[in-house]
Amino acid sequence: MPGKLEQAQRDLHGVIAAIATAVDAGGEPDCARSIALARFLLGNGCDGLNVLGTTGEATSFSLDQRRRVMNAYAESGLPLNRMMVGTGAAALADAIALTRHAAELGFAGALVLPPFYYKGVPDDGLVAVIDAILSATAARPIPVYLYHFPAQSGLPWHVGLVRRLLQTFGNRIVGLKDSSGNMAYARAAAAIASGFKVFPSTEAALPEARARCGAGTASTRSRAGPGRRPSIQATATRPGASATRTTRSTAAVAPTPWSA
Repeated sequence: MPGKLEQAQRDLHGVIAAIATAVDAGGEPDCARSIALARFLLGNGCDGLNVLGTTGEATSFSLDQRRRVMNAYAESGLPLNRMMVGTGAAALADAIALTRHAAELGFAGALVLPPFYYKGVPDDGLVAVIDAILSATAARPIPVYLYHFPAQSGLPWHVGLVRRLLQTFGNRIVGLKDSSGNMAYARAAAAIASGFKVFPSTEAALPEARARCGAGTASTRSRAGPGRRPSIQATATRPGASATRTTRSTAAVAPTPWSA
């Protein structure tokens, strides 16, 4: 099992696109369109995908819907070793079920939000949540990436807590997706331990992220050097949704297959 964890750590790197989840007219996940977009992104310069993250609106879907999306990716033939998938949830039982499912399917990593409804949760409580998730997936361990997005979750994976988690759980916690936009935080998190992979959300920091954080960037508008990944933004709006429900994902070159 340690070998699989190490392999997953090597596979996730570079430009990780936060991919939108397509939705049909009935409000259900449109897996065929989602897979078409995923195939396009991976085929046009993105190193990997963040499936069912914030851009993928994971917390707007039910447990069953999230499982169906994950199953569709697993059945698509796309390389799951290039994908982290969001498994965080407000309910611990849901987070455990989703993380276990991600492990069984073979995703390279589980992206875990803190339990985000109640605020002011003490560090001991957050450590207990991670302990429960890791214990429940011990038979089929999946690398865990902490998802730091305090503006949305209301709960930070602060640097002291991340250090404690690494000291307690070792290489089961392999990295962190930082959507705070605070590069000082990303630098501090990356400095906690050698090999701990931090993916800042701002592609403007990609050169520094590769050099100092050792991972890359995980963002909605992923870009890289000229001549290698010319990038545009592909925008898709849920049918019948308000303007505030517009979701975005990265397309490396035009045109996008989103409406296919």
